[in-house]
Amino acid sequence: MSTPPNSEEFYKKLKIQLEDTSLWPSEYLYKFIVISDKEKIEQIESIFNYLGAVIETKESKNGKYTSVSINVTMKNPDAVITKYKEVAEKVEGVISL
Repeated sequence: MSTPPNSEEFYKKLKIQLEDTSLWPSEYLYKFIVISDKEKIEQIESIFNYLGAVIETKESKNGKYTSVSINVTMKNPDAVITKYKEVAEKVEGVISL
């Protein structure tokens, strides 16, 4: 889910998909991949502070990249999309899955 060229269109489709597949509030699993840089990982984690998120990180086999999985209860599809946008805006080079 790295942000496509027409990101607003992408987020509209995601919102519809989330509305159709879940009852809200609902648990949502975010997955991000970043270069294995402690600062970038901490930036992602700080975006989800105070939400009761369960955060797991796993380094790639060669240690170059780290995946960050975040399981958190979100209020609605708009809240999910807001967090995706915040991560994309604040963390350079992040890939959203």
